[in-house]
Amino acid sequence: MQSKTKSFLHATRAASRKTQIRNWIILVLAVILFVVGLRLLSGIGRTSEISASVLPCYAHQDVTPFGDGVLYYDGASIHCVSSTGSVRWSFRIGASAQFSVGKNHLVAWEGSQLYILNRNGKPTYNENMPGTVQFARVGEKFAVVVVGEDTEPQLLLKDLQGAEVDIIEPEVFDGMLMLDAGFYGENGQYMWTLAMDLYGTSVSTKMNLFQVGKMNLGIVSLGENLAYKVLFDNNLLRVFTTQQMYSYDYKGVQHVEDTMLVYGWKFLDSHIPARGNASMLLAPTAQTNSTLSITELRVLSGTMDRRYTLPSSCVGAAIEGSNIYAFSPTYLYRTNVDSQRFYAYAMPLPEHLTVSTFIGLTDDSKAVVTSGDSVYTVTLPK
Repeated sequence: MQSKTKSFLHATRAASRKTQIRNWIILVLAVILFVVGLRLLSGIGRTSEISASVLPCYAHQDVTPFGDGVLYYDGASIHCVSSTGSVRWSFRIGASAQFSVGKNHLVAWEGSQLYILNRNGKPTYNENMPGTVQFARVGEKFAVVVVGEDTEPQLLLKDLQGAEVDIIEPEVFDGMLMLDAGFYGENGQYMWTLAMDLYGTSVSTKMNLFQVGKMNLGIVSLGENLAYKVLFDNNLLRVFTTQQMYSYDYKGVQHVEDTMLVYGWKFLDSHIPARGNASMLLAPTAQTNSTLSITELRVLSGTMDRRYTLPSSCVGAAIEGSNIYAFSPTYLYRTNVDSQRFYAYAMPLPEHLTVSTFIGLTDDSKAVVTSGDSVYTVTLPK
């Protein structure tokens, strides 16, 4: 009997020691997580520092920031509202329409009908094109319209009143699938196009450069890797592919020394100042697929290349000036590009609602987000 009692006491002490060890391990892990959290979060912002406004639209209605307002398309009309939700104007366009925005104008199309509107919703041009519009883009002075069949596109260049300023020879893009186009230069007097050659010895992407109304500047072969983003930064065209970020001057001469490896990363956003280098925000490609769950960010600017770890998974991120903003379902995170610490602000949405997606920023520093099918703007803390 005494032997059994000793064995029981020994087993009890052993179990107690195991429990103590387990509790110590849990405590140590909790302390480590707390310390890491403190390193990532330099403070918890007050909810009163940010506020939210509900917009009179739904998440599936092509919601798009436009200047200091927001556009949406309800299947019949394009509407513009302020960042606090008040209606500014509406433009009736009909079913199956699409639109694209520039800084001060937008271009919209439905079938072969093309419209150019100013920021007040007034049409400066409204005409039928010689074929179905694939897509259109608008800049400071010109608009480009891509019409015709997928692999037989025709490019028409117009000023903002619709006067024809150039027609790109159809054979330039014969057998190619147009991906995108845009304008660059101090006054938007140059144009770039991205097109995929589907009938060559291997599929490849090409960038064509033009001086609007004057001459073709050059053709750049970007290889087999898909090119998906072009921006004009400090007199250079930055071209993002799934492998590299390439840099070219306005004639298409490559600046090899400015090439950067971006394999595994995807462009999210940029801030382009009036002078100096742009700041380009990236996230891991695998975290930007159908379900956004971003935990890391990367900023490229000139020779700077920095990485950031977010305090929790986020559905989107943006950069404005020297601030990086990231949006989790329940918090808005902010940090400076020169810091690795984030401030956290509780999302000021109605009770029990969380952020589903991040759409973009308005010019008056509001973030456009969705919660389910509802759309809100949230002020950005500075």
